[in-house]
Amino acid sequence: MAEVHGTCDERFAGVRDALAEHLDGEELGASVAVDLDGEAVVDLWGGYRDPERTTPWTQDTIVNVWSTTKCVLNLAALMLVERGDLDPYAPVGDYWPEFSAKGKKDVQVRHLMSHTSGVSGWEQPFSVRDMYDWETACERLALQRPWWEPGTASGYHAATQGFLVGELIRRITNKTFHKFVRDEIAGPLAADFQVGARERDWDRVATLVAPPRAESADDPDPASISVRTFTAPVMSVKATSSPEWRAADLGALNGHSNARGVLDVLRVLSLGGEAGGVRLLSPETIELVFDQQSDGVDLVLEEPFRFGIGFCLGSPVVPYVPSGRTFFWGGWGGSLAVMDLDRRLTITYMMNSMAQGILGSPRSEAYVRAVYAALD
Repeated sequence: MAEVHGTCDERFAGVRDALAEHLDGEELGASVAVDLDGEAVVDLWGGYRDPERTTPWTQDTIVNVWSTTKCVLNLAALMLVERGDLDPYAPVGDYWPEFSAKGKKDVQVRHLMSHTSGVSGWEQPFSVRDMYDWETACERLALQRPWWEPGTASGYHAATQGFLVGELIRRITNKTFHKFVRDEIAGPLAADFQVGARERDWDRVATLVAPPRAESADDPDPASISVRTFTAPVMSVKATSSPEWRAADLGALNGHSNARGVLDVLRVLSLGGEAGGVRLLSPETIELVFDQQSDGVDLVLEEPFRFGIGFCLGSPVVPYVPSGRTFFWGGWGGSLAVMDLDRRLTITYMMNSMAQGILGSPRSEAYVRAVYAALD
């Protein structure tokens, strides 16, 4: 059986066993971490950083975590709510006047945070390289018409949420999202999490391996909101290893961390707003997450999702995340972060061998189920 490194409370030995089993299977390199009531009860890693299996995945290995980055993005927005600088129920135009153009004057901040604004992608043509120009990317979003009536349904803001929420953060704080995370989240929490990747850290970044191509029975409708979103831009796994991607401020896509680093940030949400003696939020602000904004088939993901403000509250796509006072999100290929407030529990999983699908995988399911089995 594959070797697993790190620490694990014996109560959670099933998590270690699950990781070892999958490292002998579809995992390349991976890390899993669990915090229970402020104690790190699981901090495990194993496998390899590279597809050639020449460089081990070590304690300080980090990886591009794709949309798990959105969890930190929305935490940052909630911090501004906590400070009284951002009202989730106010029009976006109160903070970003240009955004009110083209039928968007009634779009509220909560709509950006819950994927219900109608601005889930850019109008064509738009490429990954176009995302590297922050000002132009934001200007183009401000000048677009929404693709559906805002507030009536969710349509996953796959790449745009980083710019939409990130621009609010920039206008309010005069800091880029990258700098806000460094100065006001990762720094105070002593968390190994960064937006992009500093050049001095490149030698510890694991190589992402693209998921197998999904078989499609039908030709996709190019006019559908889903196709329009996922083709503007078309995401590139190869791009994640480029200097341009690592230097960019992509608040929805290019967080770099591992399971422990993400855990050190997000456990603050499960623990009532304070972790390691650092308070970022009040319980009252965290409660906003549970203000349901949509419940139905997401226009982009084309599966049922229930979104609160900033996070997903439930979906049959991930039936292994229990209902209750729980919220979650993850990244393309299977990375996942679960915040369970009833149990004061946080679960994080980051890896470099990507599975099919936008959210979750059989591997993430195995780890989450093993955690809850230990608790039950």
